[in-house]
Amino acid sequence: MVFGDVNGGDVPQNSAPSNGAVKSWSAVNVDERRTHVNPSIAKVRGHQRAPSGSREFKELTKRDALNQLNHELDRLHSSVPESRKPSVRRELDGFSRLFNRFLQEEGPSVQWENIEKLPENAVSCISWPIPTCTPPYSRSSRRPAPPTSYDSCHLNRTYKANVPLVLMNSFNTDEDTQKIIRKYKGLQVEIYTFNQSCFPRINRDSLLPVAKNCDIEADIEAWYPPGHGDFYESFQSSGLLKKFIEQGREYCFISNIDNLGATVDLSILNLLLHPTDKTPEFVMEVTDKTKADVKHLPDNMATSCLVVLTLLVMFQGGTLIQYENKLRLLEIAQVPKEHVDDFKSIKTFKFFNTNNLWVKLDAIERVLEENTLNMEIIVNNKSLPNGLNVIQLETAVGAAMKTFEGGLGINVPRSRFLPVKKTSDLLLVMSNLYSLKNGSLVMSPQRMFPTTPLVKLGDNHFSKVKEFLSRFENIPDLIELDHLTVSGDVTFGRGVALKGTVIIIANHGDRIDIPSGANLENKIVSGNMRILDH
Repeated sequence: MVFGDVNGGDVPQNSAPSNGAVKSWSAVNVDERRTHVNPSIAKVRGHQRAPSGSREFKELTKRDALNQLNHELDRLHSSVPESRKPSVRRELDGFSRLFNRFLQEEGPSVQWENIEKLPENAVSCISWPIPTCTPPYSRSSRRPAPPTSYDSCHLNRTYKANVPLVLMNSFNTDEDTQKIIRKYKGLQVEIYTFNQSCFPRINRDSLLPVAKNCDIEADIEAWYPPGHGDFYESFQSSGLLKKFIEQGREYCFISNIDNLGATVDLSILNLLLHPTDKTPEFVMEVTDKTKADVKHLPDNMATSCLVVLTLLVMFQGGTLIQYENKLRLLEIAQVPKEHVDDFKSIKTFKFFNTNNLWVKLDAIERVLEENTLNMEIIVNNKSLPNGLNVIQLETAVGAAMKTFEGGLGINVPRSRFLPVKKTSDLLLVMSNLYSLKNGSLVMSPQRMFPTTPLVKLGDNHFSKVKEFLSRFENIPDLIELDHLTVSGDVTFGRGVALKGTVIIIANHGDRIDIPSGANLENKIVSGNMRILDH
């Protein structure tokens, strides 16, 4: 399964399903357990009628806030056409439950002193015959092609299997996704899609929805997709969970769509289907944390699983911990300020979560039916274009680990974590560092070191894909590159080679044109260098 980029934008909700897609408003059935939110945000603003520290007053205040919210949700629901009322009602009820949990939170979900050392068998290592990655971004769009479409096709052909690819969209990404997957009708892979929930953003001061009605297209900024933790309930609501269980499938492989290192790995699947001990219900792929990561922290095998890619932004930086005799994900948002340095320590927490997950399908069904799904709430502060401060309540898919039995971490090579979030990442995967083989990106054997170069491109001139592509006549040779920093108005000609450490700085008002055929090795280029046609 795949998560995609769900933060922002809207798509018409009444478009007709195509290619077997499951498309509908889906309810988020979050449980009533109390989870972590930022204490500075969790205060109920606008309802403090008189100074009081009494528990009774606080409970009345929370109840008042919830009642006011539900009144506003009823008003929003009244604006919906009759045909959509049941599905929208499920969504709004799901948001009400999430909001209630947010109000009830009074402290951190993890007591730092109670974190236990990881058991020796908590993280497994297995042999890796070949590193595999997914296809690179399409040059024509910021939205990538379905990441494992070629990989799933190769898997199905090789093992005469039928491993489906499932894309979880938001109202933001659904229309673009439908256009892209039409190109893959001829591939030997069934592609399904479904939409995650659509929740209203709430005013940070009043804690009430900013939306005036449920016409999402009329006010896109008033709505948001609630993070990839919404996967479980939306997957069930789409009908796909039941469908795949009835087909006899056992596991789903979940990953972020921007992680080009995420593919169905048969070594992991073999471990899940033939365990030496208890069958794991939830497996998290983790990889070794490096100093660079710390700086950037803010036989029937193939037919037994399916691939779910979610079009969402990943919450990076989480690590695996043992807490209350269970493995669970610890995010930096849960860490007290005085322990942030401990959290970043490579010695104390040496793994980080890749967000590649393997989850047993019947376990998902059981957890949802028992209403025991428990994920920490992430409070995401936003400012709308009109200056209004809002918050959106989200959850992360990996945070559900503690809800399942037999949780396991698997230490995977870095090749299974290759996120493309910025154009600097895109430069690497479009270069000669990688080649595509059977739907997998394979690093060039000409590169002497298995690590990828560190690349930093200036936001003002390289942040948008269209502008990024316009600055390269073709992608430079990066085989021997260690570090590249580019800032300012810089362009590159054809056949440029970058080696070692290269720093190119064009100051404000200056421009640097790197000429075709240039070979820059351990160079600093600054000032003004123009190449003009004549």
